[in-house]
Amino acid sequence: MQVRGRTVLVAGLGVSGAAAARVLLDRGARILLTDAAEPPAVAALVADGAQWLGRLDTVPGDVDLVVTSPGWRPDAPLLADAARSGIEVIGEPELAWRLRGADAAPWLAITGTNGKTTTVTMLEAILLAAGRRAVAAGNVGRPLVEVVTAVGEDGAPLHDVVAVELSSFQLHWSSSLAPAAAAVLNVADDHTDWHGSFEAYRDAKARILRRAPVAVADAGDPVAAALVAAHPRPVTVTLGEPAPGQLGLRSGALVDRAFTDDASGVVLLELGQLQVPGPHNVVNALAAAALARAIGVPAEAVGRGLAGFRGGAHRNVRVATVDGVDFVDDSKATNPHAAGASLAAYPRVVWIAGGLLKGADVDPLVAAAAPRLAGVVLLGRDRAVIADSLARHAPTVPVVTVVSGDDERMDGTGTAAQDVMTQVVAAAARLARPGDTVLLAPAAASMDVFRDYGHRGRAFADAVAALG
Repeated sequence: MQVRGRTVLVAGLGVSGAAAARVLLDRGARILLTDAAEPPAVAALVADGAQWLGRLDTVPGDVDLVVTSPGWRPDAPLLADAARSGIEVIGEPELAWRLRGADAAPWLAITGTNGKTTTVTMLEAILLAAGRRAVAAGNVGRPLVEVVTAVGEDGAPLHDVVAVELSSFQLHWSSSLAPAAAAVLNVADDHTDWHGSFEAYRDAKARILRRAPVAVADAGDPVAAALVAAHPRPVTVTLGEPAPGQLGLRSGALVDRAFTDDASGVVLLELGQLQVPGPHNVVNALAAAALARAIGVPAEAVGRGLAGFRGGAHRNVRVATVDGVDFVDDSKATNPHAAGASLAAYPRVVWIAGGLLKGADVDPLVAAAAPRLAGVVLLGRDRAVIADSLARHAPTVPVVTVVSGDDERMDGTGTAAQDVMTQVVAAAARLARPGDTVLLAPAAASMDVFRDYGHRGRAFADAVAALG
């Protein structure tokens, strides 16, 4: 993609937008910048030649291309005006793909409602164990434009394979991505406010598979499995005995029957060596293994990479054991689908839940989790919705509600939010008995009380530490 001399409007200047503007400036494009308010990144970009236009609802007449932030909805006035004017709108991942050189590293791409970050970092661990110069990028945090343009002193690319996490927002604005293999982990009701319908959300996820030679999905997720069923090279993962073309479990081991000439399959890892708990993480490990095996990573390297993986922050992390009770932080479980997977990993749980449900239905989650609930502590703006569901599906489970100060989110130090979490953890500790797990898996977004899910998870860990 040649950008020198072209006028590009970068809409949204978060991490990915600022990185896109920087790379385009370095390649000789004329860069215009817009956002709802002027962020800190603007000053340095303007100093290097970009032009800050403030908030815009229409596209300036000389713009050739719009690069949008994933947070901007398609019906935003500026993007709707671009569509009416016939100006192409792309996201940062699509820009990165078009900027790749002839000797660019292949992408192994992952999407899904839940498990994306865990799976992409598992994949990175496998690739590094195989001696590949790999990096995880995309929705996981590092902008793809930085990765694809990074070169060493000899001018050669720094990476020989990229593990790419893509959200539905990013995929909506992507049209030509062709990863060497791609996975849709699962598709559950989420982000329909952004996409307009579940079908549009599902179809955005499916874009990751269009040009991938190998398509991977969880056989246990009906929507994801249906997306890959018509693909020329479908591979599914299962918690059961794998059939030909699958990766699964046999006699307590992860086994590949999709990428081997051995009809009985090849053992990748003994299940007991996997250090992250829960059936959902077994599925994540199998999906990461499938993507690595699709580009020829040896089984032994897959096993070493997975055995050494310890998980990411706020994703089913045991923060402490107090008086025989495990306290587990899965603050990243920001929707019912993720919370359900987390709850299924523990036999008897005091569940900490609540926040912003974004219209999601919690009844199936509560009904499924009811038999393992020893108690529930609720916080956040939509706590009453979960309380009503518990009254219907788990009427004998004790429930404690903590008034969360939803409109007092932060005072600059997070004191109000920390006070709320301290009350929540104290209530959960009173409900728990030795052998139980106190699980922060809120099934909801965090921004009513906390800055983000990381802030919520840190507040939980601090409150648990204070119990001692």
